[in-house]
Amino acid sequence: MNKNITLLDGAYGTSLWHYADEAGIKNEPVWKYSIEHPELVARLTKAYYEAGSQIIQANTFGANGPAIKRSSDYAPADVITASVKIAKEALSGTDAKVSLSFGPLSMLLEPYGDLEEDECAEIYDEVIGAGIKAGADIVALETFMDKEMMRIAATVAKKYDVPVFCSMTFEKAGKTMMGNSVQDVIDILAPLKIDAVGMNCSLGPVEALPVIREFSEKTDIPLIFKPNAGKPVLNADGTSSAPIGAGEFAQLVKPAFEYVSYIGGCCGSDPTFITEIKKCLD
Repeated sequence: MNKNITLLDGAYGTSLWHYADEAGIKNEPVWKYSIEHPELVARLTKAYYEAGSQIIQANTFGANGPAIKRSSDYAPADVITASVKIAKEALSGTDAKVSLSFGPLSMLLEPYGDLEEDECAEIYDEVIGAGIKAGADIVALETFMDKEMMRIAATVAKKYDVPVFCSMTFEKAGKTMMGNSVQDVIDILAPLKIDAVGMNCSLGPVEALPVIREFSEKTDIPLIFKPNAGKPVLNADGTSSAPIGAGEFAQLVKPAFEYVSYIGGCCGSDPTFITEIKKCLD
């Protein structure tokens, strides 16, 4: 395989909901499955490893204090610890790394909302600290739209002496929903000496390519590329599916090999997508 590119995983949420549907289990915030249905999470973790993923997420995206407390009685540290434990046990005896995946909070920072910077930092510190204590190897901050919230989360993560990956989500115009440009993101994160930066979610591989190309033109920080498998299509039976198949997806992300150090997929992708990307890298 191309020695300069590390293969990441694909989507967790959509893949776990698919497993849940197969098993007749209700769709829940997927972090709940780490407590209530750990077998689903372990199955997906192993599937990504078998597909070729070298860094695999713990099932922690969206698992922050306010979100957990809104819909359960679980302690945030217990959810995070369980998620990391599942991943570590599923990957025992392999050389794969486990990343803590965290996304943005549902509240907006001041002056756009009521969330203060100190409170935001405390929320991230609680879950990142628990994940590192449980044995996670990397912190992956993903799908952020606000560079200021990313700055706060990344500053917290850098305290823990593990690699920190930062990935924003962009619109077709090349800016985040909060109006942040690629240059804005680089300017605020480069001083923190993060270990990788890039984009995930929102866009399919064709629309996302100009964004990652712009990153390559403006920074020497290693780049992350995890586009969606296209905009979901609603099927007649009420289910949704990705419009781009695994083989086509792999072909469409190939031009990004020139720029990136880390590659995988986001919403709609699953282990078959990673298998196809690996074939292209090989």
